[in-house]
Amino acid sequence: MTDSDRASVARMYDAMLGGEHNFAIDREAVAAVTAIDPQVRMLARANRAFLGRAVRHLVGEGVRQFIDLGSGIPTQGNVHEVAQSASPGARVVYVDKDPVAVAHSASLLADNPDADIVDADIRRPADVLSAPQLRKLIDFEQPVAVLMVAILHFVTPEEDPAGIVAAYRDALPEGGWLALSHATNQDRPRTAAAVTQLYNSRATSQVATRSHDEILGFFDGFDLTEPGLVHVPLWRPDPRDQVPDNPSEYWVFAGVGRKDG
Repeated sequence: MTDSDRASVARMYDAMLGGEHNFAIDREAVAAVTAIDPQVRMLARANRAFLGRAVRHLVGEGVRQFIDLGSGIPTQGNVHEVAQSASPGARVVYVDKDPVAVAHSASLLADNPDADIVDADIRRPADVLSAPQLRKLIDFEQPVAVLMVAILHFVTPEEDPAGIVAAYRDALPEGGWLALSHATNQDRPRTAAAVTQLYNSRATSQVATRSHDEILGFFDGFDLTEPGLVHVPLWRPDPRDQVPDNPSEYWVFAGVGRKDG
C-alpha cells in the first residue's frame, strides 16, 4: 500500500474535529477508529482544548513565541489565534509535512506577519530549526515554547523520540517550555492496541502508544508545572469544562514543563 492509498493522520484529525479538509479515505479510517472507540471524537476535542489551555497558560507565563510541531490542518482554536488574542504580536511557527496541512496553513497565514508554516518533518529537528521562516520569527534569546500535541505517538522507537525531544529542548533558552500530549497504552491496552494496528495498516504514519512513565521521560530536562502529567481533561480545566468521572477513558496524557537549565 502506497501513501496515496493511505489515510493521512493530519486529515484524520481534521475529520475527528469536524473539519472539512479531509478525503473519503480519511473519513473511512476515522469511522473504523470510532468503531473501536466511540469516544475518539470526544478525545480529539479534549486534546484540542488542552492545546488552547496550554497556550493561554504559557502566555500568562510570559511566552510570546511558539513552535507548533505537527500542527496539522488549521481548524478552530489555532495556536496563533489563541496566543495573539491573549497577546497581540505573539509569534507562531507551525511545522507539518502533510501537503494539505501546509497549503491551508499558508493560505490562512498569508496576511499574518507574526505567523508562518514550515514544510518539514518534525523528526528532523535540524531541518526545522534552521528553516528560514522559523529563524525569521523566533528569537532564541527570548522565551520559546515548543508544542508537541498529539504528535509524538507518531514517532516510533526506532526513530528515537527521546532524542528528537532532546534536540528541541537543547535549542531552547533557559526558561523555555514544552507542552506535550501523547496517547497511552496504560489505561485501555486493548483499545490502544487495536487503534495502533488500524493506524499502522491504513494511515501514513505508524503509531506507538506509551506508558505514563515513558511519556514522562520526554520531559527530561524540564520541570513539570502543576498538575504534572495527567489525563488530558485534567490538565488545568477551565471552570466551564466538564471533567469526566473516569478520566482514564481519555487515554491521552498531557503536561507542560519549563526548561530547568
